[in-house]
Amino acid sequence: MRLARRLGKRLGRRGALLFCKGVVATGYGAGQIVTPTGDRHGLTLLLKAMDLHCWGGVWIVAGIIALVCAWLPQGRDWPGFVAVWLIASVWAGAYLVSWWPLQETPKGWVLALIFGAFGAVNFVAIGWDEPARSEPPRET
Repeated sequence: MRLARRLGKRLGRRGALLFCKGVVATGYGAGQIVTPTGDRHGLTLLLKAMDLHCWGGVWIVAGIIALVCAWLPQGRDWPGFVAVWLIASVWAGAYLVSWWPLQETPKGWVLALIFGAFGAVNFVAIGWDEPARSEPPRET
């Protein structure tokens, strides 16, 4: 329990969020490599550039960048926020285009919204200031 508290203090709020985002991005990328998504209609444009295994690798790289940056101090952690935002935005854009104008995926707007929100949270968090650490009162 003490170790968890110490790690939580070391990460801070920004780092904790970035760590969670890194875990999700890495896991999603690994999932695309191990068991790729069955429905690829919304990813048609992306799959013209690279196959799903490569995109899974991009997700993993973004996740690892986020995991590493989670431990960096505020001001130096920004690459993690940007990496996750970039890959999520590419995914959101692909699903949005597949919904409209291509009209290939009727529910593409839902997936675009989910991936877009996942990435957009980073822009909120990157502007957060880490709260000042308060020292516990010393007993005399």
